Amino acid sequence: MGGHILTDRKIRIVIADDNQEFCGILSEYLNQQEDIEIVGIANDGMEAYDLIISELPDVAILDIIMPHLDGLGVLEKLNSTEMDVRPIYIMLSAVGQDKITQRAMALGAEYYMIKPFDMGILVERIRQLKGAISSNREVRRLQARDIGTSYRITEKDLERSVTKMIHEIGIP
Repeated sequence: MGGHILTDRKIRIVIADDNQEFCGILSEYLNQQEDIEIVGIANDGMEAYDLIISELPDVAILDIIMPHLDGLGVLEKLNSTEMDVRPIYIMLSAVGQDKITQRAMALGAEYYMIKPFDMGILVERIRQLKGAISSNREVRRLQARDIGTSYRITEKDLERSVTKMIHEIGIP
């Protein structure tokens, strides 16, 4: 899906990381993007959970290791919370441990990045994931109104493309 099929609405993002300096650098970089808006920064897991519930962002960037509640704990807590639309979860970690990565994915994380990472690639992934999920939701809405079978993206197709993306960056 080439180009920006984004509406004039910006991609709303919450950042959660206990390193305040990192949060500052990341939010400054993301805020410079014309299609992205940072709607909150949390420095621990409980704050992150509260922010995600109150702001309902499009994307939540969560560090795995945080005080009070780690990134996986935030995902677990959010999974047991009633939400109309869930954000896209992007996990950050200084370590690439398979067990943690698998657990994050099982809990609904869409993407996992190891620090340090290229911020340009993060922005690219945010746009790709947002695009894939939005078009999938749109198609499901169209299907609900039953508009033939000419154009359908299934949950499996989305999973396949996200998995392919993950493999491309070297995560098994």
